[in-house]
Amino acid sequence: MTVKRYWTKCLVNFVWVNNMEVLEYFRSIEDIELYLIIILIIVTLWFMINTVKYYKGEKRKIRHLHRFAKEGEKESQYKLAQRFHKGNMIRRSCKDAAFWYQKAAFSGNEDARNKIDKILKKKRCK
Repeated sequence: MTVKRYWTKCLVNFVWVNNMEVLEYFRSIEDIELYLIIILIIVTLWFMINTVKYYKGEKRKIRHLHRFAKEGEKESQYKLAQRFHKGNMIRRSCKDAAFWYQKAAFSGNEDARNKIDKILKKKRCK
């Protein structure tokens, strides 16, 4: 028998024996509710951690948008105005939305110009 076959056979036996032991262990479990609670706790913690990571990432995007908008980039100005208008991860503010729409419109963004016209026609920002 070659060394490769020997190790392969050992590995297969090890995996088979361990799998059988695991199956026997789970068959003997009477308190399945405990394991379900543990699984739910793990999933909840995973969800909470990823939610926090998502919001931190969104806040970072907003900081970058604000920085680029201040530097005069018209797409960033328009996107920042949209976020202010909709209240997407930022406090909803018609005043700030109109300000950034106006800056984007002066930079040459047609969509921003259309939004400003709509706001002026309705005389409100909704």
